[in-house]
Amino acid sequence: MNVTERFLNYVGYDTMSDASSSTSPSSAKQLVLAGRLVKEMKQIGIADAHVDEYGVVYGHIPSNCSKEVASLGLIAHMDTSPDMSDENVKPRIIRNYDGNDIVLNEKLNIVMEADKFPSLKKHVGKDLIVTDGTTLLGADDKAGIAEIMSAAAELIEKDLPHGPIHIAFTPDEEIGRGTEHFDLEKFHVDFAYTVDGGAVDDVAFENFNAASAHVRIKGTSIHPGDAKNRMVNALLLGMEFHSLLPRFEDPACTEGYEGFHHLHDMQGACEECVMDYIIRNHDETLFARQKQDFIKAAAFMNEKYGSNTIQCTISDSYYNMRKYIEKDMSIIAYVEQAMARLGLEAKREAIRGGTDGAMLTYEGMPCPNLGTGGYNYHGKYEYACIDEMETSVALLLEIIACIQE
Repeated sequence: MNVTERFLNYVGYDTMSDASSSTSPSSAKQLVLAGRLVKEMKQIGIADAHVDEYGVVYGHIPSNCSKEVASLGLIAHMDTSPDMSDENVKPRIIRNYDGNDIVLNEKLNIVMEADKFPSLKKHVGKDLIVTDGTTLLGADDKAGIAEIMSAAAELIEKDLPHGPIHIAFTPDEEIGRGTEHFDLEKFHVDFAYTVDGGAVDDVAFENFNAASAHVRIKGTSIHPGDAKNRMVNALLLGMEFHSLLPRFEDPACTEGYEGFHHLHDMQGACEECVMDYIIRNHDETLFARQKQDFIKAAAFMNEKYGSNTIQCTISDSYYNMRKYIEKDMSIIAYVEQAMARLGLEAKREAIRGGTDGAMLTYEGMPCPNLGTGGYNYHGKYEYACIDEMETSVALLLEIIACIQE
């Protein structure tokens, strides 16, 4: 199978993670894809491939070099974002994209407009894989899985020279729990790469510092006909709480290194309202200030409406890996050297998000991120560029060659 065939197969598996679940993995359906990957890994010659009790897939390709070579890890995640369904994905290949709007679903009038998605302009003449507009695609990160699997198959089939290579496919990355049970003793490498980014010429070793804020608001429900001076509408208090946060730190107003807070879920009624936010910033000082904004807003509301009206719980999720990667930039140099050999101009991009690699870097295993050729993640406009997916496979093999030389 080539990388496109693998990818089209993998997106047929529903693997959405579930943040409300306390199990590992958070959804049992991720184990179905895990089992498929283990079987396929064994078929291509990775004899020790297995999935552990937490849903993490591991496999090891022993070195075939006579000299000592640094050990390399390659990681991608199996789950898809809970932001949109990945059930019954209907992928469609567009050959030789012409640069015009793409009608994803004529019946539902769902159109991916070229003017609204600038990445399309650089893919004119390329082959794309799109959705039918009713689900996300799953390129995040099944494209990464397909690319790692294709590179591993070619490496083994052609007996290309390489040092020790460890492969892992994690569950629950999208809900921040991809490395919760990751076994670093089993996955013992000098460094690794997550294959979980966008453009194939990107290499990223900076990411957001990340936290979540859980806001619970107590109201008082009274019949509206008898509510004067008695009703306290938790939904309205929620709206007021949100208004106290900096307006232009909404993600729709930010780009580049600008941080944001994002209200991604709000549920409730007059009696009680619950709001869940994510908080992101590359800068540690600004990150701390953003979290303090939430604390101050809650304190103000409690002063105004009574103590314990607002309960605000903030939990850190992961941190910027830059300060650790910068200590030894050789792992970035390998990527840039490999890209140069393939005629690519490497771009160092700061991730406006996070990866399993950020957490693993903080646990002592440097792990920057590589692109997959996937775009517009987490929604119906998600697509993958086949040409870039094929280049990603070539890039992984070239990186392996650079490391063993």
